[in-house]
Amino acid sequence: MKLIAGPCVIEDAALLDCVAGRLKEINGRLGTEIIFKASFDKANRTSGSSYRGVGMERGLRMLADVKSKWGLRILTDIHEPWQAAPSAEVADVLQIPAFLCRQTDLVTAAARTGRIVNVKKAQFLSGADMKYPYLKAMEAGAADVWLTERGNSFGYNNLVVDFRNIPEMLGISPTVIMDCTHSVQRPGAAGGRTGGNREYVPSMALAAKAFGATGYFFEVHPRPDEALSDGPNMLELDKLEELIKQLL
Repeated sequence: MKLIAGPCVIEDAALLDCVAGRLKEINGRLGTEIIFKASFDKANRTSGSSYRGVGMERGLRMLADVKSKWGLRILTDIHEPWQAAPSAEVADVLQIPAFLCRQTDLVTAAARTGRIVNVKKAQFLSGADMKYPYLKAMEAGAADVWLTERGNSFGYNNLVVDFRNIPEMLGISPTVIMDCTHSVQRPGAAGGRTGGNREYVPSMALAAKAFGATGYFFEVHPRPDEALSDGPNMLELDKLEELIKQLL
């Protein structure tokens, strides 16, 4: 079972250490290998005034520090092809954001690094459509390609998860991850910001398990209501271990 967890975006070193330290403790107690996730830049924020992150150069240094200090594998997003090679020097998994999963140059640049590529399914695609990003990445040399479900848009300011996408994508890749926190987003529903319903995160995870998911993605924060990005849909860090126990 693949597990990915971490804050939405890098805010400061103290937050990274807080979350990474907790993930290492959980790994030790449960025998898991949670991959640490944080973005150095959120290039797809609703509003131009929203916090984006610390930038690639500084962010990769901070993620390298997490890797060295806490011994965790690293996953981070890239948004442009030129970011792939430097990010691969630090990250074990390069993630393609959902809105960008059809961007051929981005997907192939990530794959050519030889790293694992996690492609998030776009809100406008079916599970079966993910065959094509998967093939692009595999043919370009990715070490492995994971596919991630994160809901579909049907109307305004809401997402709906069709859990049938999970077995459909399992017919494409052996690793299909449920993004349990982005799937409870309410895009643009908070006055130029994304809202969300974090109370549904555990149910999303357990429903995905019933449909055969082989991995789970959680954005977590010690104080989600104070988070600089995606706070309404992030899981409280203190609740992560108990949820992982249920999934195990």
